[in-house]
Amino acid sequence: MHPDTADYNQSLNAEDRTICDTLASEIDRGLTGAENKIWHAHPVWFLDGNPIVGYSKLKNCVRLLFWSGQSFDEPMLQPEGKFKAAEIRFTDASQIDKEKLQRWLAKARDIQWDYKNIVRRKGRLERLK
Repeated sequence: MHPDTADYNQSLNAEDRTICDTLASEIDRGLTGAENKIWHAHPVWFLDGNPIVGYSKLKNCVRLLFWSGQSFDEPMLQPEGKFKAAEIRFTDASQIDKEKLQRWLAKARDIQWDYKNIVRRKGRLERLK
């Protein structure tokens, strides 16, 4: 886990920290070689400069966001925003299904929309993989 991600997790209450530590560990395991950093104040993992997955503490939960998640055909992931992102929210670490999470991470590696160049393309997304 990147030290900045560890600091982010450490700043949370015990329950949320457990959720985030579990997510970070599973994401690191499922996306080997991905770059992890704090981006827009939250831990995010990138492949070749393209955001893939990240999480953030919301008022009453921790949100796990997959930038290309709407293309995964996974009913537990709910659409988020106007592009291709999808999310799932957790209030307890016991809600994290590690097997499903690893499946979603595999899809995240294989199914990507080009968010890295969205500004250059004036808000138009193109499929990478």
